[in-house]
Amino acid sequence: MTAIGMIDSPIAGVSAVTLRNRIASGALTVVELCEHLCDHVRATEPQIGAFAWFDRAHVLEQAVQLDAYRKTGRPLGPLHGIPVALKDIIDTVRIPTENGTVIDSGRMPSRDAVIVSRLKAAGAVIFGKTVTTELASMEPAATMNPFGLEHTPGGSSAGSAAAVAAGMVPIAIGTQTGGSVIRPASFCGTFGYKPTFGLVPRTGILAQSPSMDTVGVFANHLDDVALVTDVLSGCDEGDVATSPGPAPRLLEIMHERVPVIPTFAVVHLPSMERVSEPMRSALSELVEVLGDQVFETGLPNAFSEAVIARDTVNLAEMAKCYYRYGTQRDHLSESIRSMLARGEQVLARDYLAALDWKALIVAALDEIFERCDVILAPAAFGEAPKDRTTTGDPMMNGLWTFSGHPVVTIPVFEGANGMPMGLQMIGKKGMDGRLLRTARWLVAHIDGVSEDRADG
Repeated sequence: MTAIGMIDSPIAGVSAVTLRNRIASGALTVVELCEHLCDHVRATEPQIGAFAWFDRAHVLEQAVQLDAYRKTGRPLGPLHGIPVALKDIIDTVRIPTENGTVIDSGRMPSRDAVIVSRLKAAGAVIFGKTVTTELASMEPAATMNPFGLEHTPGGSSAGSAAAVAAGMVPIAIGTQTGGSVIRPASFCGTFGYKPTFGLVPRTGILAQSPSMDTVGVFANHLDDVALVTDVLSGCDEGDVATSPGPAPRLLEIMHERVPVIPTFAVVHLPSMERVSEPMRSALSELVEVLGDQVFETGLPNAFSEAVIARDTVNLAEMAKCYYRYGTQRDHLSESIRSMLARGEQVLARDYLAALDWKALIVAALDEIFERCDVILAPAAFGEAPKDRTTTGDPMMNGLWTFSGHPVVTIPVFEGANGMPMGLQMIGKKGMDGRLLRTARWLVAHIDGVSEDRADG
């Protein structure tokens, strides 16, 4: 099934890595690429509604400057000329950042978020701001799912997922506190990647739950999530979750030959009984294909309690971070008001006890990782619900966000209605390159491509 607009997209089937190389060689100019994409946005945006802010003149102004820079002969950045869309909770100078709420209507940040500064330094084109749900929470946004307009695109990074799925932009940035990257990627049929917690700084991005908020990436090609995350990663003194360390070299590691054939674990998460029959069938078929390379395992019963702990932390931190919005509750949806009220009732002792669960989860998962390279699980219960009043359930994603493990969803399954379904791959903390390398191997294996051909 082809996403609306994708078949006519000027970047259909073309990765950002390829586009970057063509621009660097002079075979394509940034202006040409951006004009084609702007035309595509004009044709598809009325149906999809992916953008909270988009200005063709602003895009082409950047494109002209980047083409002029290339003619100077100076070194080009790793993203030179590549359009990147940003979730509308990421601060941008000269561009509104309204956080999905009328309370912040017209808000103009005085400085860029750290990741925006890094994108610009790498030569990226800031292509526009994508729609987010209200305050990056669960209230559905107006964005449509390009694969089926009556189906939810997910949340809260709905616009970013939809923009990539419809071929409006090669790369879009989102964030995840529960399942806001992995779930929309699954529903919209794109790759979605949530790095290890702390790999990418969040300075200048709306904070909802600092213990879990994580910047993530959407793209139609696995190479592209590695390419852009290499640019975004690194320590920032404004974000205590980051720490000094070597560059992750994700794109380089991803293309290394796997040293041994990977071993996978299929875990049975809490609420696994709610997974749809098509998803169960697809996962079973994959297990059969992998044969001796995969084993199935349950999780301790305590993981069900950890789900409650994750919610406790999220609600308590949300009440603190969104305190200023609470003074204007008449402008908030009932769902946000309810979450703030629940968060305000969390006792300090319960919050601190809930935080302790993170270490317990990591320790339990480390035991599984001693036996496998990557954990496999459904990215969602099934295909995107045919229900515009919901963003879907993040139950399949929340534990990994709470624990801080890196996760990538790959668009390899299809539901009964022809809608995409994603396979979620979870890696060991800090081993993002290994996770993406294994994901690349698995995609090639599923496609029936040998490792040698994949290297070519």
